[in-house]
Amino acid sequence: MVLDSMSGSTTYSVISLMDGFYQILMRKDDVSLTAVSTPSGMLWEWLVMPQGHKNAPATFNPIVSNLLRPYRNFAPSYFDDIFIHSRAVGGMTDVEMHIQHLLKAFEVMRENKLYANLKKCIFCAPEIPVLGSYVSRDGVRADPEKVATACAWPTPQDQKQLRQWLGLATYLYHYSKNFAQTVRPLSQLLKADATTTWSSQHQTVFDAVKTSLSTAPILMLPGHSKPFHVVCDASDFAIVAP
Repeated sequence: MVLDSMSGSTTYSVISLMDGFYQILMRKDDVSLTAVSTPSGMLWEWLVMPQGHKNAPATFNPIVSNLLRPYRNFAPSYFDDIFIHSRAVGGMTDVEMHIQHLLKAFEVMRENKLYANLKKCIFCAPEIPVLGSYVSRDGVRADPEKVATACAWPTPQDQKQLRQWLGLATYLYHYSKNFAQTVRPLSQLLKADATTTWSSQHQTVFDAVKTSLSTAPILMLPGHSKPFHVVCDASDFAIVAP
């Protein structure tokens, strides 16, 4: 949903919240439940939501999302990142609209005492990182660092190394056509009862995926003013909706 809302935008900003969870106060009745004892005999209690708490992400993300809900069309958020995106509208340039959008987001932050980490913020840029990808007016492209890592990966020598590489490659599967079908021979090697060893076929598949990632296309964002068509397909081992 974060990426889909950016279709048609041309100017972008990222507001990174400082120490995300620490900006949320603990409920007064719950403070005593966070008490810890130190070797010196002192008792310490959390007055703000601690990092690593089991329910912290499920608490923090909805809070920020709900605060920005009136502006979700141009200011979607994901945990401690707020993504502002704008386009030219009604005689105003994209930059003029973007400044208006930033001011509205800042107003929400000021009213609710949310603070930004300026060192991590990006303002009025033609491209920004969003959830592991890069978004611009041209569309969405893969993170070049992740692509470089996947393409430089040596031939796996065991299941652990293969699983690690497949995990990284799967993260980028959007940019590799027919990814699931292509890597199936490699996935078969991860089964507990796998008896097949690495062969020339597996090496060919491994190299083919790396080649497809190295030439990954820029993906277009959906135009919500246009009709959508869902085409389903099925096979012996997968169901997809391209």
